Amino acid sequence: MTEQEKTPYISVVIPLHNEEEAVVTLHNELVAELDKLGKEYEIIYVDDGSRDKTVENLHAVTKSCAAATIISLRRNFGQTAAMAAGMDAARGEIIITMDGDLQNDPSGIPLLLAEMDKGFDLVSGWRKHRKDHFFTRRLPSMIANKLISMQTGVRLHDYGCSLKAYKADVLKHIRLYGEMHRFIPAVASMYGVKISEVPVNHRARTTGHTKYGLSRTFRVILDLMLVKFLLGYSTKPIHFFGGIGFFTLFLAFLTLAASIVLKIVYGWDMTNNPLLLLAVLLSILSVQSIALGILAEMNARIYYESTGKPIYAVRRIYHLED
Repeated sequence: MTEQEKTPYISVVIPLHNEEEAVVTLHNELVAELDKLGKEYEIIYVDDGSRDKTVENLHAVTKSCAAATIISLRRNFGQTAAMAAGMDAARGEIIITMDGDLQNDPSGIPLLLAEMDKGFDLVSGWRKHRKDHFFTRRLPSMIANKLISMQTGVRLHDYGCSLKAYKADVLKHIRLYGEMHRFIPAVASMYGVKISEVPVNHRARTTGHTKYGLSRTFRVILDLMLVKFLLGYSTKPIHFFGGIGFFTLFLAFLTLAASIVLKIVYGWDMTNNPLLLLAVLLSILSVQSIALGILAEMNARIYYESTGKPIYAVRRIYHLED
């Protein structure tokens, strides 16, 4: 059996975009750390449409490494898509993700694995002493982490840390879109996985340029709204839209009652009363929300039935001996 035919225990997935200066050091550090573990491993580099010499440098440094695989995407699809491509190709029982800019220290991998040995399904790295600019990187990240933790109920210090370890069966239920890779712990919580977090070393960027800015904060907020909906209403959207519909219907009755009181008590003209127009508008919104909820419910049922995707997740099946 060749090296590539062996089933690895660990798959390390690394998305890359214009990291020509980092990949040689990255590969050498990573292999040195993984060799210490004494377990079969594979490294999957996903080049996300780099325009520099990232792929060429990768080929040069990995040509004698049978454990390395390079996936080159046709164009820049974004970090989430690159990560999804690597996860789809991974064969290991444990999948570890990390950035390729040398800020994630490979020495954190044994810490993640040690925590997983305690029975956890997903372990996230925590850049406790993060080496980034405070106002442009750390402060927005702190705010985003607080918001995500409050809204999802999965309390982590550092959702944005790419250094994470997953059991492979956790990821088979999850499909990534947009900027959703940072929300994997929250989405995975839908399936009852056990999640933990460990502090890992974080290093200052010494090569290349950061791909993130303040604008990403707004995209994170939008994705958070989507995740909040998925966590609470993905299998019962009628409860969400129907709730909005009944609330607006209640407001419609209140404004209608107020307009009637103003007519009887103060003699206001109903035809020129803005509250009456507001009541009509709210009634229309109520009907539309409930109708949208029914359509969403039908689409959800079609999705789950046509794809054969269950609305539950099995951890393990026990067969009792006779």
